[in-house]
Amino acid sequence: MSNESNQDLVVGLDAGGTRTRAVLASAATGRTLGEAAAGPGNALTVPLPQLTGHLAEAIGRAVSERDRGRVVAVVGGFAGAASGPPAAGSSAAGSADPSEFSGSPDLPGFSDRDPGRLNALAALAEALRRLGVAPRTVGVSSDIEAAFASAPGTPADGLALVAGTGAAATRISDRRCTVSVDGDGWLLGDEGSGFWIGRGAVRAALRMADGRGDPTTLARSVGLALGLPADLLEGAEGVEGVFETHESRQTHEVHETYETDGGAVEGAGGAGALRRHGTGRGAAGVAHWSRARREAFRTRLLPTVMAQPPVALARLAPLVAEAARRKDPVATAILREAVDHLTLAVRALDPRPGERIVVTGGLLGPDGPLAAPLTERLEGLGLTVDRVADGCRGAVALARLGHGSPSQAAGTS
Repeated sequence: MSNESNQDLVVGLDAGGTRTRAVLASAATGRTLGEAAAGPGNALTVPLPQLTGHLAEAIGRAVSERDRGRVVAVVGGFAGAASGPPAAGSSAAGSADPSEFSGSPDLPGFSDRDPGRLNALAALAEALRRLGVAPRTVGVSSDIEAAFASAPGTPADGLALVAGTGAAATRISDRRCTVSVDGDGWLLGDEGSGFWIGRGAVRAALRMADGRGDPTTLARSVGLALGLPADLLEGAEGVEGVFETHESRQTHEVHETYETDGGAVEGAGGAGALRRHGTGRGAAGVAHWSRARREAFRTRLLPTVMAQPPVALARLAPLVAEAARRKDPVATAILREAVDHLTLAVRALDPRPGERIVVTGGLLGPDGPLAAPLTERLEGLGLTVDRVADGCRGAVALARLGHGSPSQAAGTS
């Protein structure tokens, strides 16, 4: 670091639903000089005091006190925030005054009034003030814009898809989101996300327990993950064997009936599959799990889930992936439907053959459970797929561009 000890520095942030990551880099070369992580950074769902604290923690750990005076630009990619042009001058680091930002050319000031963006600006400004960091430019982008900019060459135009705790697809033009699909949060959307898959696991467990759904190992794994007493699960562990019986195969084939706008269809292969319906014939697979234990399971599971933040269900998504690897048909159907939802989101962007799509998020990483099937679907649409780990590298590149290093931003490493 000695040869860069007097050079300007930039900070890039990737603030998502699970964690906030900060990267310190050289403004001239983009070389990473420090990094750290802290708690969740969703600008809509994390209360402002906690959001501020998480940002201050991540930046403070990544940037030593002796380096803070050399930080010239900070850009954060925030889940739950709309984008806008970077703020200039020290006042931007100390306030979140929306009058400093011009907003969309079609809807002047629109992004400036976005609640998530205002929260992100306010929290970031306060975090920088606490740390004594006074950059010349401070920018807030959406997490998906930062992820898109993380692709090789820091692209300006194309498509992006995020599937982590939440899920969203966007069209990016001139490094700004111009069209978005989903990303509507756990209550109204995020279909195909980690939350959506985790919720599906709990729903499958509840449906198995009350007799509406088919047998699945998810009942036992979800119960154990949520700390339910092991004695409530006696008998539930025996359901794995019924997957290979003729009766269970018939039950599962009937179970996979979906409703679309055009009526009921069999299977989960179509991108329009929206709701899965049980047949009530799954009881044959729970003969060794007594009705009393199943009722107690439901009674304990519901308050345990309700006591946690809804997005905490995302941590159950790996249970579904593991069950699918073990050929659990219910888990397999959940993952297949997740791919359907994500594909439908991309199709809604009217993709053109040959366009680039940048994908990111834990579900789409190299070992992610949706990576292979979704890549096959996207390539089937004629798209070129680039995979990035997160938005930190893109946030650094955007900070360097904002600082005036456009010819060098593509070299961020």
